[in-house]
Amino acid sequence: MAVITDISQLDLTKRYTYADYLLWEFQDRVELIRGYIVKMSPTPRKQHQKISFILSNVLYNYLINKDCEAFHAPFDVRLVKNKGVQDKEVNTVVQPDICVICDKSKLDDLGCVGAPDFIVEILSPGNKKHDEINKFNLYEENGVREYWIVDPDSKSVKTYILKDDKYELIDYYEKPGLMIPVNIFEGLEVSWDEVFRE
Repeated sequence: MAVITDISQLDLTKRYTYADYLLWEFQDRVELIRGYIVKMSPTPRKQHQKISFILSNVLYNYLINKDCEAFHAPFDVRLVKNKGVQDKEVNTVVQPDICVICDKSKLDDLGCVGAPDFIVEILSPGNKKHDEINKFNLYEENGVREYWIVDPDSKSVKTYILKDDKYELIDYYEKPGLMIPVNIFEGLEVSWDEVFRE
């Protein structure tokens, strides 16, 4: 198949696979959700980038000399529960803002094949529904153990833990002075003030 250099060359009502996705070389940032193309927000805002950098740094430092690795977008995560792992079988490819993978057999040169252990999504004005509903359901269904939704506008963090294959809201952090634990990693927490510092 030929390389696609402009998203307008694609039929957005059609379903695609990861094999197709690998041929796309256009400027638009996209994810593939159950075979359908979802355009991502354009370049994230300054506060989004600051939060991503702060949380990535905290995770990176905590994970030194541990078995898990942290990655930040753009980084392809192929969700393959109940699917094959061949490129033509995979129909969901997401780019979480931050993810942590503890099973290194899931990593290859192109990203992650299977569910990360921990995912953080930082909301942008154009992606709130996508992260709070679509990705929430995908991450729950695929077994992501912990999921954070960070909202720069309301300066809040919702933390979810997977229990009996369903997400349970652990807490909602929206005030200065609070410490936010990463529940699946013993002793790891980040301060609300650090996440939302001006």
